[in-house]
Amino acid sequence: MAEPAARETVLETRKLGRLFGGLAAVQDVSLTVERGRVHAIVGPNGAGKTTLINLLSGDLKPSAGTVGYEGRDITGWPAHRVARLGIGRSYQKTNIFRDFTAFENCRLAAQARLPRLSLLRPAAGHRDVTEQAAHALELCGLAERRDTRAASMSYGEQRQLELAMMLATGPQLLLLDEPLAGMGPEESARVLDLLRRLAAGHTMVMIEHDMDAVFSIADEITVMVNGSVLASGTPAEIRANKAVQDAYLGEEAPE
Repeated sequence: MAEPAARETVLETRKLGRLFGGLAAVQDVSLTVERGRVHAIVGPNGAGKTTLINLLSGDLKPSAGTVGYEGRDITGWPAHRVARLGIGRSYQKTNIFRDFTAFENCRLAAQARLPRLSLLRPAAGHRDVTEQAAHALELCGLAERRDTRAASMSYGEQRQLELAMMLATGPQLLLLDEPLAGMGPEESARVLDLLRRLAAGHTMVMIEHDMDAVFSIADEITVMVNGSVLASGTPAEIRANKAVQDAYLGEEAPE
């Protein structure tokens, strides 16, 4: 029987760490994220999950270790440079321009990847930017809300808009920090369905506390505790891991 073909590594960390004074928020974290997969990062509050995403996105510089993207060492690169490589990032707290319309938010995000001199031209003159913004809104189910002021949108729609802004930059890798946070069941179901659709065309690293959602969408799960990796594996392997059950999931993991 033929061996399954090896998957391509998109993102890789080796012994990644971040100190805040004497506190090791992240320590010795080694991850491999494969192309076209959804890799979930889970763990209790204070486990270092958001700090890890900040290190991957360039929002923080590591104190130790390396970050590689598509074979290139991007350790310590600033966030704007990381974004231009094709790495998109969403935040735990909604990060939108409330006084702008949904379309204006997305168009502004799409402009972020333009050469600096291009920013001197009126935004309406960039046809590709306009098309990217409109396409991102359509992907996220917000085409009919294009001209709605962001502040007037529901919380769930604002989270969808943030995802649309990220997609408007044309990323290949999505870093998502608790995309379902603060939502009711109906909004969570809608955004989770959106994430499944996005996963068909993107590699995804996501932090999420809703373990039912994690087990329903993730191909790989990494469990962090106290800044370190406790275990990594498929959902089935994580469900069956006694150390993970004791530290985080409890006696019964979601089915």
